[in-house]
Amino acid sequence: MCSLSGGLVRGGGAASLLTDLGQREVCVDDQGRITRYNLAYINHNLHAGDNGRVVGYDNAHGFHHRHYFGVVEAIDFISYGDVEERFELDWTALKGRK
Repeated sequence: MCSLSGGLVRGGGAASLLTDLGQREVCVDDQGRITRYNLAYINHNLHAGDNGRVVGYDNAHGFHHRHYFGVVEAIDFISYGDVEERFELDWTALKGRK
């Protein structure tokens, strides 16, 4: 089951939603544990590399990490809520840039 910024999508596979805060994809298992997440702010005017991803957080490739203007760095994972807060802080700092 994948959550889309407050809504739920049932069924196989992942789903995503583009909102004012960027793309958010969160998948949980039957016990309610988050198994996969991907938060991304995409703006091709700010960054042409990494498919326009200016900042993002995900746990693909077996580790938790942050994308920032094409640079990928591992992060210490505390909770999904912490990651979401970091993402929102990064996005807020960038939202005035064009």
